[in-house]
Amino acid sequence: MSTIKRAVSLYSFQDEYARGKMTLEDCFKELAEQGVEGVEIISDQMLHNAPFVSNEEVAHFHDLVNKYNIKPVCNDVFINTKLYRNRLLTKKENLELLKNELVLANRLGIKLVRLVSLTPTDIIEDALPLAEELDVVMALEVHGGMALDHPETKKFTDIMFRVNSPYLGLVVDTGIFCRKHPRVSTQFFLEQGLNKELADYIDDEFAEGRDVFHISHPGSAPAEVQALIKSKIDQEYLIFAGGYENKPLNELDKYLPYIKHFHGKFWEVTEEGFEYSIRYDEFINYLKEKNFEGYIASEYEGGRFALPGTDIDAVSEVRNHQKMLKKYIGE
Repeated sequence: MSTIKRAVSLYSFQDEYARGKMTLEDCFKELAEQGVEGVEIISDQMLHNAPFVSNEEVAHFHDLVNKYNIKPVCNDVFINTKLYRNRLLTKKENLELLKNELVLANRLGIKLVRLVSLTPTDIIEDALPLAEELDVVMALEVHGGMALDHPETKKFTDIMFRVNSPYLGLVVDTGIFCRKHPRVSTQFFLEQGLNKELADYIDDEFAEGRDVFHISHPGSAPAEVQALIKSKIDQEYLIFAGGYENKPLNELDKYLPYIKHFHGKFWEVTEEGFEYSIRYDEFINYLKEKNFEGYIASEYEGGRFALPGTDIDAVSEVRNHQKMLKKYIGE
């Protein structure tokens, strides 16, 4: 029996939720119908006045967990350091924000908070005693554009290795393992006037197994790439392309003891039943070989590339992704 479990991040349903097509209970009901074991929430998105959520709303959340038998496995939290126009928040203010998020996770019965990639590292050790007291793990997200070799990510992992606490770890986003540039993104930008030669260049880089992150900023791109930038749309596309990194799976090897959770990023599940950009079969086989125990949470991001006049159907997309995960996990 596999130790890899399936979850869904409610980030996936942000469009349906924001437009009033789905309530929080509708989200839980959908996951139950899919046979999903865990749910990852974004409390800022779906719980009023987070992190200072009312007792009534917390009770409602627990009622949903019990009613639909879905385990709440992670809360994605944000330390918004730029709340004011004229200054960044102080270390004391940032620490207080993080402590408030840890308390909320504890109230919700969630044992893991995902720290957004640029969470200030100077507050981590000061927050650790409260995390231990509340039994809530703090895990930094390793996201495309800020993979494990990024200096800001390394600031956190240096602390993580040095402190070596079970309450510090990582949430790894599979968007760092793209083997192709998402074609829904390419099509979206082509509709806005993207230079097709630039799109072809990026596709060719992926086909050659290269990571395009280091050529993805218009100001520092190689001359041959600079020559293909004809418009602001081209510049925006190139910056976006740097968010789809092409890292080898074995880069995870030394971090595996600290990886608490995976974001199963996806943009498009094809009619053949695989994710267009990410080789989930290889990824899950790698996790099996390493005896990973934990969740992969489907995180749909294709909705941001919906073409004008087309509806976003994240529910169907997530169903397809979960079906794919189930097959590769071997349930």
